[in-house]
Amino acid sequence: MIIIDPMRAIILAAGIGKRLVGEHSGPKGLLRFGARSLLARHIDALRGLDVRHIALCVGHEAGRLRAEVEATGAQAVTTTLFNPDYREGSVVSLWTMRHYLDAGGDVLLMDADVLYDPALLARLMQSPHANCFLLDRDLEAGEEPVKLCIRGGRIVEFRKQLPADLRYDFAGESVGFFRFSETTAARLARRCQAYLDAGRRAEPYEEAIRDLIMETPADFGFEDISGLPWVEIDFPRDVERARREILPRLPA
Repeated sequence: MIIIDPMRAIILAAGIGKRLVGEHSGPKGLLRFGARSLLARHIDALRGLDVRHIALCVGHEAGRLRAEVEATGAQAVTTTLFNPDYREGSVVSLWTMRHYLDAGGDVLLMDADVLYDPALLARLMQSPHANCFLLDRDLEAGEEPVKLCIRGGRIVEFRKQLPADLRYDFAGESVGFFRFSETTAARLARRCQAYLDAGRRAEPYEEAIRDLIMETPADFGFEDISGLPWVEIDFPRDVERARREILPRLPA
């Protein structure tokens, strides 16, 4: 049964984390910083903001993620859904959560592999934008970061690799957390279905979100969270940065 809340969260945690070989074995959501895993930190932050239902997409070593939910005591507010095709593109994981996207009400969509100050989530939930991205102007060079490009106050591109002729006022890195209105969340569910119907199972979920932006750019806004501590963890160097730079700046 799907529980409909005024605001609910979807966390994507199905991936393998193969780029962390030698640093960590298992889902990245189980990486521990201080006394808590990333997943436990997500759950604590969401419960602290009165998010009463969390839907967790699991895949690789799903049993360990479910055990971590139990260890946090959050079974009553957390539902796990298994993506058996977790080795494919992340759009398949988002498609797995389609019923939670299309259940009515606003949705928070979150990557599991981020260590962050909970103030980021508060900014997202309190934003006047019904459909909101988080943007950090301290953009790391290279093709790895997912970039948000802004022109005239609107998002004009949302991708890792940007067209050479793209015109924009400034760019920032997307944190990987999103807020969607009921209407947009339902559109996103349909777009994920279209990707799978077209055989585009290797795509990242960001491509489906980008399609919606390109169709109706006026529907989307952003919050500039530059200066707040966060890091997405993809490589061993990110783990080191998380422990050395980010963790000491987070509230206890």
